[in-house]
Amino acid sequence: MKKAILLAILFISAIGYSQDKATTYEKEGDLVKATYFYDNGDVKVQGFFKDKKLTGTWTSFDKQGNKTQIAQYNEGKKVGKWFVWNNDSLKEINYVNNVIVNVNDWKSESRLAINNK
Repeated sequence: MKKAILLAILFISAIGYSQDKATTYEKEGDLVKATYFYDNGDVKVQGFFKDKKLTGTWTSFDKQGNKTQIAQYNEGKKVGKWFVWNNDSLKEINYVNNVIVNVNDWKSESRLAINNK
C-alpha cells in the first residue's frame, strides 16, 4: 500500500513539474497582447500583435526578471529606438523601416559630461 501511495505522489509531482506555462494571448482593443514564459513561470517576452504583425513595444526579460531588451515595431517592421542591456553595457539601436540607422554603445565606465552654464 505504501508503495502505491509513493508511486501516486511521484506521478502527480512529475506531471505538475513537466507542465510549462503556456503562452498567453489577451485582446486589448484592436491589439493582442502576447506573453511568453520561462519554464519556471516568469515572463520572458511581452508585446503586442495587430493583424498578426508585431506592433508597439516588445520587452524581453532574463530569468531574474531584469529587462534585457526593449524593442519597437510598426506593422512587423523594426522602428525607433531599441535598447539592449547586457552585463556591462547598454546598446541603443535606431531603426527606420527595418534598417539600422545608427548604434550607440554605452559602457558602464562611460562618464557623463554636464555643461553647467
